[in-house]
Amino acid sequence: MTSTDSEKPSPPVPADDGVEATATATATPTARRPDGFGALLTRLHFYAGVMVAPFLLVAALTGLLYTFTPQLDSLVYGHELHVSHSGDSTLPLSEQVTAARAEHPKGTLTAVRPGSGDDTTQVDFSLPELGEKTHTVYVDPYTGDVTGQLTTWWTSTPLTTWLDVLHRDLHLGTVGNLYSEIAASWLWVLVLGGLVLWWRRSRGNRTARRLLLPDRSAKKGGVRRTRSWHAATGVWIALGLLFLSATGLTWSTYAGANFSKALDSLRSSTPYVSTTLGDADSPGTGSAAAEQADPSDIDGVLKAAREDGLSGPVSVSVPEDGATAWTVSQTRNLWPVGRDSVAVDASTDKVVDRVDFADWPLLSKLTTWGVQAHMGLLFGIVNQIVLAMLAIGLICVIVWGYRMWWQRRPTRSGRRALMGTPPARGAWRGVPSGVLAVGIVAVAAVGWVIPLFGIPLAAFLAVDLAVGALRGHRAAGSAPTG
Repeated sequence: MTSTDSEKPSPPVPADDGVEATATATATPTARRPDGFGALLTRLHFYAGVMVAPFLLVAALTGLLYTFTPQLDSLVYGHELHVSHSGDSTLPLSEQVTAARAEHPKGTLTAVRPGSGDDTTQVDFSLPELGEKTHTVYVDPYTGDVTGQLTTWWTSTPLTTWLDVLHRDLHLGTVGNLYSEIAASWLWVLVLGGLVLWWRRSRGNRTARRLLLPDRSAKKGGVRRTRSWHAATGVWIALGLLFLSATGLTWSTYAGANFSKALDSLRSSTPYVSTTLGDADSPGTGSAAAEQADPSDIDGVLKAAREDGLSGPVSVSVPEDGATAWTVSQTRNLWPVGRDSVAVDASTDKVVDRVDFADWPLLSKLTTWGVQAHMGLLFGIVNQIVLAMLAIGLICVIVWGYRMWWQRRPTRSGRRALMGTPPARGAWRGVPSGVLAVGIVAVAAVGWVIPLFGIPLAAFLAVDLAVGALRGHRAAGSAPTG
């Protein structure tokens, strides 16, 4: 197998600019050598692909596994999550909580999610040894029977939690978090760079067929055919990948922190209801503050929230003491998202504060919608299928990218190599100084906001400069004198 697409057999010639070399004089004319910007972009796309693609491949594979967690949960935890027969009316929520407490006497009651239809009621208890996780007891809302118990994390089942952590940090903790943030930090760079390169390469033949479909006329097994599949598939999934990169960064460790600061500065953070009841001298405070909230109050609290317009699935948060209001929040993830919430004074069953999703700042709404879509929840099964297609498409693009690198390897006797020659160094010298100056400032700014884009880039540049200087010194030392 050679690294060219010439129809006539000939010794392959290594290419050093990322553009397929011409094999013989009878083949197509030599491709135009890219200008300074094109050469620089080719080099960046090549090295970013080689170094970051493994992170992206892992993210795509783990994300593909996570995509269908709702179906997996129903398959694995169907007995806990669902009831076999639904009744005409549910038992009072306080009775369901009492049944859960009888089954699990330890821990502090923290939240209750009432069941309806074929869904069970979920009752959460916190325990010091569980940390952020909770012990959830599942209760049949029609009979009060306990159907099971699981250790959950933010309402997620153990399976969903395991797949979530696998996608986020490979179960490696803080160190593992770096992999997913590097993937999200560089994905948009690879996507935009690839689009520009494909657009520039299609110069003179920018038809929809040329840009969106692979070149089926190219020689099978040749680099041109592989590149056309790599590029065309990348074009089709580009918008989705940009979306995944942006939404993934919003809750990443470092870029996510900067994003949260930006929301705060723009007064666009998610608003919450106030659960403070009166002042220190008001009834219901003082000695009541030391008392734990009475679980039996949950019926009146839920009724008040329903009467105030909170429909659909909700979560009732239990306060730590009797001097704090209960919180009832909608938990609808499907479009249209329901996130209205109210604070209820259990002593009077009156709503004392309310925040509607419609009143959230636009950026906060966009963040919520983006997170739900990233997790495959916003549009149900359609959302899941789209995410699965994006993951599979990204895996194919990565595989084709490495295949191109292998196809372009020198194979002539005496010049054999495991992989293709990388694009030549020094491409930045061909970029106009004004453009280069603006580009440096822009990249530095992006690197500051997205640290795991900036730090790896700075490290690569330092290594590249060091290697270049070393090679130059060796070349100067081996040059003949006199």
